[in-house]
Amino acid sequence: MQPLKIGAALMVADLPTYRDWLIADQRDLEVQDFLLPEVLLGDWQGRVAEAKRLLDGFEGRLGIHGPFYDLALDTADPEIAPIVARRFVTGVEAAAALGATQMVIHSPYTTWDWFNFGNNPREGNSPSAAERKIEKVHATLGGAVARAEAEGVTLVIENIEDIEPGFRRDLAASFASDAVRLSIDTGHAHYAHHATGAPPVDYFVVDAGAMLSHVHLQDADGFADRHWPPGRGTVNWHAVFRAIDALPQRPHLVLEMRHAADIPAAMAWLEREGLAC
Repeated sequence: MQPLKIGAALMVADLPTYRDWLIADQRDLEVQDFLLPEVLLGDWQGRVAEAKRLLDGFEGRLGIHGPFYDLALDTADPEIAPIVARRFVTGVEAAAALGATQMVIHSPYTTWDWFNFGNNPREGNSPSAAERKIEKVHATLGGAVARAEAEGVTLVIENIEDIEPGFRRDLAASFASDAVRLSIDTGHAHYAHHATGAPPVDYFVVDAGAMLSHVHLQDADGFADRHWPPGRGTVNWHAVFRAIDALPQRPHLVLEMRHAADIPAAMAWLEREGLAC
């Protein structure tokens, strides 16, 4: 296996520090400011303009992290759902204005779902709990998906509490759209593996297969969402990178560190292991 070229997920404020590194090899980049409510409810156009100024000369693959705070994709409340739906559309607008081709959104699947879907199966012609979940997500996300299709943006659904990766895969496939694909966060998967009995991280990659378009690379201890540099926690990175290398496509690969200052240490460790460049 040849080392894989990886980039980073960064706030606009961190772009001056890593600009030359990103541009030298045109690495993958995810701009994360647009996950903040105050950005999408405020002058997000100004944030886009500042990012574009700092990224002059950047020609790598570009994405953003979309909104997620208190924005459940399966919101059913008739007053709240339109607000949630509108926020995701705004996120797509910001991605398109920046020239990004991806927007990360969070999975709606919870630990509760895993334990209770089987407790609420289909009865007669009524949909099962799992089917109702998908229906609610379509109702909330439909407008954003349509806008993403029009703007050439792909929504990538990131695992959060997911125990069964196939649930999220089936949700993405249910849109029957090239604008909806999958993301994997390695630390989230590692937490779910240790704390709730999910499969190991590389199994998430294999399950996603050709649907996988984006990966957050972060290490953890299996107890919490650490966002440590690879090598500090207990993720089996060789298994993860082998699974990624075996995919028929190359997803966006970005380090998502709690502290951007950890990026050099993360790269040094991955390079020593022969995994990344």
